[in-house]
Amino acid sequence: KGLIVLNLLLLLSSCKKEETVAAAIDIEQIKAEIQAKENEFAELYNAGVMKKIGYFAEDAITFPQNSEPISGKEAIVKYLKTHMDSVAKGRKVSFTTNEVFVANDGAQVVETGYYKIEDSTNTIVNSGNYMTLFKKINGKYYSLRDMSTSDLPDN
Repeated sequence: KGLIVLNLLLLLSSCKKEETVAAAIDIEQIKAEIQAKENEFAELYNAGVMKKIGYFAEDAITFPQNSEPISGKEAIVKYLKTHMDSVAKGRKVSFTTNEVFVANDGAQVVETGYYKIEDSTNTIVNSGNYMTLFKKINGKYYSLRDMSTSDLPDN
């Protein structure tokens, strides 16, 4: 009988620890942290300072629209630089984090959001939605996988 009570207490105490970990995650704080990451990305991209973007993990993969997947931080930054020089010149991008789905341990976050690209007259030339999987590395979130889709009709 004592062994059953001991096992029951151990089971209850292990359940209590999981609840404590889950309760410690502040989803609104993580959403604000992810939005700040998106704002920093947009600011650096719009300023043409691609080398300083600390957004992507080294093993990141991005799935850009109308293109093959691009693997690795260095290749992604190179793609963005080329894209900025040819397609996005004179345009500004912005991102809005709509939702975050946080893993129980906080090590990964899936973000869904909205982006828009405006020209120099503030006319929207592209907009759409995106989804990004972030991974926490050394206390900071980095994009591990990301993809977007335009909500504008095909020309």
